[in-house]
Amino acid sequence: MKKRKIPIRMCVSCREMRPKKELIRVVKSPEGEISIDDERGKKPGRGAYICRDSNCIEKAKKSKILERTLNQTIQDEIYEILIHEMNEGESNQ
Repeated sequence: MKKRKIPIRMCVSCREMRPKKELIRVVKSPEGEISIDDERGKKPGRGAYICRDSNCIEKAKKSKILERTLNQTIQDEIYEILIHEMNEGESNQ
């Protein structure tokens, strides 16, 4: 049987390459709305990936790397949602 290709993406915070399923996708829609993508990763718009790690999320918030990547101000509630998603990911494993 043929092996399936695993999509690899880079975390914007730590710059580490990881399988797409291990990362959380933050999306800026064409209308300019910031949201967290579901597991499929199919929401339209500009996406940025971040590790499911509290250190990466804190580093991204402190350095404003998501704001620079998506060219838009990121509200604190988005970072809270990221931390919630990270905790959900840990409980599912």
